Amino acid sequence: MTAAFTARASAALTDPTLKTAIERTTGNARAKRAAAVAAWPGFEAARDLGRDIKDHVTQNLAFYLATFERNAIASGAHVHWARTADEACEIVVRLCREAGAHSVTRAKSMLGEEIGLPHALEAAGITRVETDLAEHIVQLAGDRPSHIVWPALHKTREQVREMFARLHHEPGGLDTVEAMVASARRELRQKFMQADVGISGANFLIADTGAVCTVTNEGNAELTTTPPRLHIVTAGIEKLVPSTAHAMSLLRLLVRSATGAELTQYTTFHCGPKRANDPDGPSEFHIVLVDNGRTRMLTQGLEDMLRCLRCGACLNHCVVYRQIGGHAYGGTYPGPMGAVLTPVLDGLKTAQDLPRACTLNGLCAEVCPVKIPLPTLIKGWRDKSWRLGLEPRAATLALRLWRLAAQHPPLYRLGTRLALPLLRRFARTGWARTLPLAGGWTAARDFPAPARKTFLDQLKERRK
Repeated sequence: MTAAFTARASAALTDPTLKTAIERTTGNARAKRAAAVAAWPGFEAARDLGRDIKDHVTQNLAFYLATFERNAIASGAHVHWARTADEACEIVVRLCREAGAHSVTRAKSMLGEEIGLPHALEAAGITRVETDLAEHIVQLAGDRPSHIVWPALHKTREQVREMFARLHHEPGGLDTVEAMVASARRELRQKFMQADVGISGANFLIADTGAVCTVTNEGNAELTTTPPRLHIVTAGIEKLVPSTAHAMSLLRLLVRSATGAELTQYTTFHCGPKRANDPDGPSEFHIVLVDNGRTRMLTQGLEDMLRCLRCGACLNHCVVYRQIGGHAYGGTYPGPMGAVLTPVLDGLKTAQDLPRACTLNGLCAEVCPVKIPLPTLIKGWRDKSWRLGLEPRAATLALRLWRLAAQHPPLYRLGTRLALPLLRRFARTGWARTLPLAGGWTAARDFPAPARKTFLDQLKERRK
């Protein structure tokens, strides 16, 4: 593994506060999702439907893009196309400048993080206010999101309390979670009303109406998109669905998988700017449709990943993510989804560690609401890394030695019989804390002591 990833992962593994913060949130999310799934007998059938909806759109992407553009323009929206992250940022910054904007509010959007929009706004001298509570925490900390649903998952409530007391203008009492939320509300409310531009993402783009659907639990998206005179949407082209009915089918999967609820507090469909008799809403409505590698995924055998609803279930159940958190992955998207997406966005040479940082236990695929075969896609990147010669020399040598032994059964059996007593010499109370030539295995966890007999010897005994 590269030194940067190893350093980040090692730091995370030795941070007990981080582990506490991760387990508080992901443990709760897993329990709530399990309860929601158990209460819905039709969940598996809904997963099949969700998969089929997303695959249908991917297979007819050009048609639905054209349909969405036509209907969005008919509703009064302006549609922009961006091939790359830089193009998308340039469009948003240009629109803000043309509007004479000094400050913008932004609702949480992973697409915005992916294209580097926060940095682009800051570089343009435009004040950015993150309105999602967790994103507000991340912004105050000068940090990056560590989870796609709970960006501040890596912060404990104790750390947030201290930060609010230090940085909020009117922190008030911060003894309870409710009091901390009230403090954030006081800090943000006036900024909502003063913003010149509101920027949001999109959970779904509705092709047959040209509408944009946002899903939140705090109402911050509505306050971001309604008071400012200009609303800008940045969305990946894979967010398309044929109709509102299809969006509702996918919403039932998204929300249960993300938070374990039946429906979020706020599910809003934005369709163009305000009309003549509307009491509020933006005067201008712009939609920036972003490719940024998505069409390239269609040619790389990664089209299944375009189903992703960004629910975060794969992160919550990933045994690796739960140990090292999101920042260790180094990209916008952590966990299993990041192991597939980051090599597309940043290149396999840069992100080669991420497909390796996976046990391939398959739990991510089991919980994915649209049945993305994540382990298969991750193995595909590993295969490509091997063929391009990107694997570490030590790993390459070890695999070649293993292949040699596996091709010669007597040599394999001799090796395992010699290794067993050697490995057991390093074990105490059933676990080995250090192993020769295997420090990567035992640096942050103990290795289970091997059985006294090899698997083949045990099998022979049982067959007698």
